[in-house]
Amino acid sequence: MTYTKFVQIGRVAYVAFGPEQGKLIAIVDVIDQNRVLADGPNFRRQALNLKTLYLTKYVIKIQHSARAASVKAAWAKAEIDKKWTESGWAKRLAAKQARTSLTDFDRFKLMRAKQARNRLIALEVGKLRIKARKANAEAKKSGAKKTGKK
Repeated sequence: MTYTKFVQIGRVAYVAFGPEQGKLIAIVDVIDQNRVLADGPNFRRQALNLKTLYLTKYVIKIQHSARAASVKAAWAKAEIDKKWTESGWAKRLAAKQARTSLTDFDRFKLMRAKQARNRLIALEVGKLRIKARKANAEAKKSGAKKTGKK
């Protein structure tokens, strides 16, 4: 499979490091091989180092060095926010945020719930194991009677 996420005008990226961490931006212009001009609906236009960005699969149609209003309109037209919230990447980030915001008591309740779930699973597996053993034993008995062997 070929590489498809290129640094290009209109590419949506996730800011992974720095003061703007966690925001989605659109690449408006490429300054040099290390930096891009970034803009977005909830982001002040500025130059960012490419090492701080994770490129997404989303691309919006904008012109080279487009104005902020054009970027915002293209962002809304492409429904980037909706697509992002439905993506697995955003869901994992939200789950991670939820885990880090748990209190000590919340972590305790989660542990107890997992223990209860695992007990139920273990009981059901045990029941299925006993059922399989009985079925296997019945099959052996009936097979021995048909062939005449002990």
